[in-house]
Amino acid sequence: MMQIQDIHAHRSHASMLVPDAVRTARLLLRPWCAEDAEALLPILEANQAHLEPWIPLRVSTPAPLPELAARLAGFAADFAAAREWRYALLTLARATVIGEVGLYPRNADGRVAFAAADRVELGYWLRADYTGQGYATEATQAALAIARTLPGLAQVEIRCDARNAPSAAVPQRLGFELATTREQPSVTPGASPVTLQVWTYALGRGAVL
Repeated sequence: MMQIQDIHAHRSHASMLVPDAVRTARLLLRPWCAEDAEALLPILEANQAHLEPWIPLRVSTPAPLPELAARLAGFAADFAAAREWRYALLTLARATVIGEVGLYPRNADGRVAFAAADRVELGYWLRADYTGQGYATEATQAALAIARTLPGLAQVEIRCDARNAPSAAVPQRLGFELATTREQPSVTPGASPVTLQVWTYALGRGAVL
């Protein structure tokens, strides 16, 4: 059984909706900060072909350090303002950055402010050399535990390209149900449309920990 520290213990102030640090058996989840740019840049450069087909270019594309630092500072500001919550994934053993897991408020029409949300989207990515070791599942379990503490939500969604079998295996492993598939534009400009899988997890079930 996965070990997740008490997520309530790491809130930086009482009004925050989500914790600002979560530790699992092997991972630390914490918000991005501008200072992470130096560690993240070589990861994005080495993993561009690995990540580009699956996640938006504004997230996967390498950028000069000042630009990347500004991007991460924007992620941190969104986190603090409860617009969306992107967690950097670091190994506990060496504090190595290995990817990201995020929670994004939405409704049936798309991403919205949390006050208008009835669900939350859960997304994740890993650098190629850390795939196949259970880290994505471990991080997703932790994010799902956080989602269960958010008020007023009916479900968690994971949306992934049907071609990305390793990504689709994560929600299957954690008890999500395939709610629908639909055609949508690729995250890669100019590429053919892709089949999007929408996996859902109804909140109110027993916790997945």
